[in-house]
Amino acid sequence: MKKINIIQKSSDFERIIKNNQSFKYKYYIIYLEKVDNITPYKFGISVSKKITNAVGRNKIKRRLKDIIDKNNYQNSFNCIIIVRKEILSKSYQEMCIDLNEAFKKLHILKGEKYEK
Repeated sequence: MKKINIIQKSSDFERIIKNNQSFKYKYYIIYLEKVDNITPYKFGISVSKKITNAVGRNKIKRRLKDIIDKNNYQNSFNCIIIVRKEILSKSYQEMCIDLNEAFKKLHILKGEKYEK
């Protein structure tokens, strides 16, 4: 993922989580915030320390970033993805299929109409 498409500040994470409704899908909790049309899309990924050690958390984040990079997205949204513990038993292909299904349900892929 490019730096311009990453949410890094904890204040942004807190704002998005506090002000938006969650979307729960299998191994993910996703918060979606609609912003103005000019702003590029941004993603933030959160993996709790309770799930696994640092090596495992970084592996999960690398996989999610790779899945995110493979799609084309509409602009004008911020998305926080919080990972659940059940993801440890899933393969990369299963993670890819499930995350893409969640994105389709949220209508954030290019060529789909955005609904909130």
